Amino acid sequence: MRGFVALVLASFVAISASASAADRPPNVVLIISDDHAWTDFSFMGHPHVKTPRIDRLAAEGLTFRRGYVPTSLCSPSLASIITGQYAHQHKVTGNDPPGTASRFGKLLDDPALLEGRRRMEGFLKAAPTIPRLLGEHGYATFQAGKWWGGNFDVGGFAEGMTHGDLARGGRHGDVGLEIGRKTMRPVLDFIDRSVDADRPFFVWYAPMMPHQPHTPPERLLAKYLDVAPSPLVAKYWAMIEWFDETCGELLDHLDARNVADDTLVVFLADNGWIQDPERPRYAPRSKLSSQDGGLRTPIIARWPGHVKPREVSRPVSSIDVAPTILAAAGVTPAAEMSGVNLLDEKAVADRPAVFGEIYKHDVADLDRPAAGLRYRWAVAGDWKLVLPDPVNMPGDPPRLYNVAADPDETLDLAVSEPGRVAELTRLIDEWWRPGD
Repeated sequence: MRGFVALVLASFVAISASASAADRPPNVVLIISDDHAWTDFSFMGHPHVKTPRIDRLAAEGLTFRRGYVPTSLCSPSLASIITGQYAHQHKVTGNDPPGTASRFGKLLDDPALLEGRRRMEGFLKAAPTIPRLLGEHGYATFQAGKWWGGNFDVGGFAEGMTHGDLARGGRHGDVGLEIGRKTMRPVLDFIDRSVDADRPFFVWYAPMMPHQPHTPPERLLAKYLDVAPSPLVAKYWAMIEWFDETCGELLDHLDARNVADDTLVVFLADNGWIQDPERPRYAPRSKLSSQDGGLRTPIIARWPGHVKPREVSRPVSSIDVAPTILAAAGVTPAAEMSGVNLLDEKAVADRPAVFGEIYKHDVADLDRPAAGLRYRWAVAGDWKLVLPDPVNMPGDPPRLYNVAADPDETLDLAVSEPGRVAELTRLIDEWWRPGD
């Protein structure tokens, strides 16, 4: 009899432990590449760039080959990722506050610019964010890498690397920018602490890679010098492989701690980049532009046992990252988050288009997002419409592209397809029309 009771008790304990594991929300690792063109991955078809670890992530995950970010500049793009809102909602429409362009590098000397920076941080502090909402539901949260919001706690992180001290280079990440380039330990140690405490965790891994300065290890640069069109392009390509190696180190650590199957990993880039082969800067039609070279990125979600590996061709948006992560964690997204759950196949299929907005580099007016607006755009199926703002881009006509047949957007079909222009204009105006 005692043996039978022991067997029943053991079975009960096993069932309870299994139920507890099934009910546990996933850990979340969000990997954000920095200034990285959508074409520049092995799995996206690049003939030279090597990204074996991201390729493997794509093969093991739900991969959206036609992901988009709403705006092609890092600070507003990152703000949209973490808040699940468009720039005209969260108001971080540029990298720097009004007036910075004429006094760049003298932020500390100008009280007005400092106040503008603090106000931009205040927008994020007031917004619902992924780490803020997850933290309210028991998650440990950690920031590492690119972060324009001042101290990590402004974004709702409980721990992080960026302190936001402008005197120490806090404009876009300060100490946080050491992650990946100099060390991986802060992120790996945070994962260890969280696993040891049996607590679900959220990691923001956004290294300044492959972003300039392009300073790859010589062993990687040597692989590309003979195949790249210029040494500048070779350095950029080598930076991508270096970034890929750091992703591998992070993913391997999840395996080593036996939590990979319990972790949702999401990958995307903050905006695109086409390396100018002759000058150490980005080429036209990439960063800051309304072209796919600045806006498009693959978006990957891997969660073993929960997400079936497959590729999806429908366009999706980085606006979707926040509701996807929160839904996986069993947390209700904030009302301001208008994206869809990427793990919900029907929601992705039913959405008619994805949208975005392009602004000037600096915020034009902290209270009026539309003051710096250059373009609104939409991608619906194979078609993309770019609408210039009539105030800030007078005389610039609408542009229509079939991005499936013409991914480089070389053939403007707006004149020959007036009906399609009218329909996409209607969708854009229903999404957001300045002044409404």
